Amino acid sequence: MTTLQLASLTTSRVGGPARRYLFAETADELIGLVRAADEASEPLLLVGGGSNLLISDAGFDGAVVHVGNRGVSIRGGRAGTAIVEAQAGHPWDELVAQTVAEGYSGLEALSGIPGLAGATPVQNVGAYGADVSHSIVSVQTWDRETRQQRRFGAAELEFGYRDSLLKRTTVNGSPRYVVLSVEFSLTQGRASAPIRYAELARALGVDVGDTADAADVRREVLRLRAGKGMVLNPADPDTFSTGSFFTNPILPAPDADKLPAEAPRYPVAEPGMVKLSAAWLIEYAGFGKGFGLPGQPGSAIADGRASLSAKHTLAVTNRGDASAQDLLAIARAVADGVEQAFGIRLQPEPLLINCAL
Repeated sequence: MTTLQLASLTTSRVGGPARRYLFAETADELIGLVRAADEASEPLLLVGGGSNLLISDAGFDGAVVHVGNRGVSIRGGRAGTAIVEAQAGHPWDELVAQTVAEGYSGLEALSGIPGLAGATPVQNVGAYGADVSHSIVSVQTWDRETRQQRRFGAAELEFGYRDSLLKRTTVNGSPRYVVLSVEFSLTQGRASAPIRYAELARALGVDVGDTADAADVRREVLRLRAGKGMVLNPADPDTFSTGSFFTNPILPAPDADKLPAEAPRYPVAEPGMVKLSAAWLIEYAGFGKGFGLPGQPGSAIADGRASLSAKHTLAVTNRGDASAQDLLAIARAVADGVEQAFGIRLQPEPLLINCAL
């Protein structure tokens, strides 16, 4: 047991002390630590890669269990496919790199996303037109209410846009279902999954809906993400963030029609609904890249300690010595400004632990 500042476990580099910090190297250890906290009626926070958490400066007054069970196994699936099982604590991008290198496609467009494999079904992690619900077969969990393991099939997880049953049953970073491992069904071969994102298709020189070599897709995704400050780099404060701080709003089509014609609109599965671009709303509400930096609009909000990324308006970044309140102050100013300009309240994508927007 060790006491530490939770800022050291998060990609935004903010977060106060943990009352108790424990590290789980195996799934059995993870279950054991969670059970012990529950039996002691101790508040519990699970931390993986820390890329989707914004933890308050006061920290967490309870047990912080760091998920560290690693490992990947691959077995044959149906014709032309393979089942890849990743332990919850396995670094996500290492998994993507391994599958692409070994000739399996399906995850390549999700390259460069920080965090661990076990977090991906919770948030239904996605980027560049792909998300993990396209390939997840099942998720093995520990149910803290029944105190038994439970395996969810993909349909049972009720995936939505950056959402799942796992997320909806998590409160203040404390889940009902603790992810132990995740199974993916991937295609054997070098051809990628169909390219669904126009920017990526242009970078690859293909049409939307076409395929490309999966290794080429991974390379271009990493390049595009790095250009937006979305690949962790210790030398670049633009990457000290939770990634996209706001989700893209999904609204009834008549409400979306009230926006200017040039506002991007994207189809969604739900009839009568339209997905908008949070980045467009932010920019056209008057918040440019670098909002909050010294010499830029908004610099007085956090005295330059926090700002929108200089590369991407969706990321709220720690410029080196920001507090959680500094990051929230920038995010709040942006959310208020978008609501004032367009009547749309942006919602945060990361989990806010003991703090609120």
